[in-house]
Parts: sequence; C-alpha cells; structure tokens
Amino acid sequence: MDQKDWNPGSLLELSGFYWRSCVLHAAVKLDIFTAVGNETLGSEDLARKCNCSGRGLVRLLNAAAALGLLSKTDDRFSNTQASATFLSKESDKYIGHIIRHHHHLMASWADLDQAVSTGRPIRTRASRTDEQWRESFLMGMFNMAMSMAPRLVPLIDLAGCTHLLDLGGGPGTYAIHFCRANPDLKATVFDLPTTRPFAEKTIDRFGLSDRIAFKAGDYLEDDIGRNYDAAWLSHILHGEGPDHCNQIIRKVVKGLNPGGLIVVHEFILDNTMDAPLFPALFSLNMLLGTEAGQAYSQQQLENMLTGAGVKNIERVYFESPNDSGIMLGVV
Repeated sequence: MDQKDWNPGSLLELSGFYWRSCVLHAAVKLDIFTAVGNETLGSEDLARKCNCSGRGLVRLLNAAAALGLLSKTDDRFSNTQASATFLSKESDKYIGHIIRHHHHLMASWADLDQAVSTGRPIRTRASRTDEQWRESFLMGMFNMAMSMAPRLVPLIDLAGCTHLLDLGGGPGTYAIHFCRANPDLKATVFDLPTTRPFAEKTIDRFGLSDRIAFKAGDYLEDDIGRNYDAAWLSHILHGEGPDHCNQIIRKVVKGLNPGGLIVVHEFILDNTMDAPLFPALFSLNMLLGTEAGQAYSQQQLENMLTGAGVKNIERVYFESPNDSGIMLGVV
C-alpha cells in the first residue's frame, strides 16, 4: 500500500477524530435531527423539545454545524439535506440505529490495547446482551441492509430457486428483498430466538408473512433445515473463527439441494490482509467482541468453500460503502 505522509498535525487529527464521532453519536441519541425536522429553530427551542440544558445543547449544535451536519443562520439551526435524509427518524433512509450501535461499541474500542495484549474479547456480543443493545444492533443491520439490498439482490441470479435460507438473517431484510425480486421464491430466516420479534415484525411490514418463515436456533448447534435451493450468509462468518466457519459452511452445503447456490457476503480483505481499511479495522472490532471472529481474505473464503465441496466459486464485485463483497458457488 502507498504510505501516508504522516506529520504531527495529521497524527493529532487522527488521534482526536473520535471527538467528531461523539458529536454525531450524541446528536443521534438526543434525536436532535428529528426535533429540527423541516424547521429552523433556535437553541432554546430545541433544548425544550429535546429536554436538554440550553448551555450544553448550543455547544453541541454549534459543533454539529461546524461538521456540516446542521446549517446555522442567525443563531438558528436547520437540517442539511443529508441530515434530514439519513439522521431524522421521519425519513425512511434513517441510519440512526447503526450509529447507536457504533456508540455502544466505543467503550470497548477505548480498551483496544487490553484486547491486543490478551488476545481476548472485552465485551459481550451485541445480539446476546441487553434489550437496548440488541434493538440497536438488529435495527442497525436493518438500516444497512435496506440500503445495500436493492443493489445486491439484482447481482444474484435465483432463477429456478424456490426456497432460500437466510442464515443469521436478523430482521430478514435480505430475504424480503430476494422474495420481492423473485415472485416464486419462499425463504426461511434462521436466527436466535431473541431475534424473532424483530424479524416477524419486519416481514409482516412488507406483507411477506405468507412467504417468509422464521426458524429459531443457533446455527452452530441446531439443525438449520434441508432442501434449500440457495443459501445467503451475510456477515455471519466474521463472528466466528475458521473452525466454526468451516462447520457452518459444511452444514449449509448439506442443507442445499444438488446444484444449490451458496452466497457469502462479507467484509473481504485482500490476501495480504492489510487492505482495504474498513475490513482491517473490522477485524479488530471482532477481536474486541468475539472469542475467535475476524475478517477473512478472499483466498481464505475460497478455501473454506472449496473444502466443503463448493464448485464454480467466483467473486462478485459491487460498490460498497464499507468494502463488503460477495463470494458464491454451487454445490
């Protein structure tokens, strides 16, 4: 990789970059952007709407304006087009849940040195902790999948498939989009029992309860079912070590009909493991929160698939905000 020309200024900027993240996180947690809505309001008006200290809120508003997250004119604040689109709960493109999930991760990232020293996680997995964390995690996955699915689904040819397994599918967002794009397709979302209320609510919201079923279980320990024509594994392998990844893929292959398609959607590292940046950072995030999880390279994923008997393996490229990619093959 090209080496960045670091200097004291750029290093200090990097060191303090989390201040910017904290402004965004605080504004989302306090629901500032929803409170502003389509209006132009003074800080005192917003303080009353958000039940905040006027002294504290005006500083947050000014910092958000300095970041370009709000517009300020004559001591009054309004949303930018981006903040109204992505940070207000009134928008169907709201991504505040995943931002709140990132906020929940911050405490563990502050102790990254401890995790590196011990090689052990220092937080529990979000999907298995308290209700607030679980909701932010699951609905954050919904946020991201809603923006990605319309671009990903057309890249996967499911012609002739009648039953899709969405393994570890969370709220079922991808299953929903695959079924909407393929009228003859039914799907099973397999995930933990605690995920069921979120999944069934989301599936019902899209009017697909008659075509998408939820099956509760742990994909490492429980039977995932049989006679699937295709399997979608989106962002589950990075939560596990290589042995468990191999176990999951073999179980999926066993559950597929002959000629079935297995599709893996992951943050894929270059084979050198030092790029792209987001998967490299995400691998550290898995160190902080899992016993053995990590980001994998294309070659590592190919080896896992080949070892389970998958053939005709290929990489599907697409534009992604976080360097995710697709590997697929046929059993």
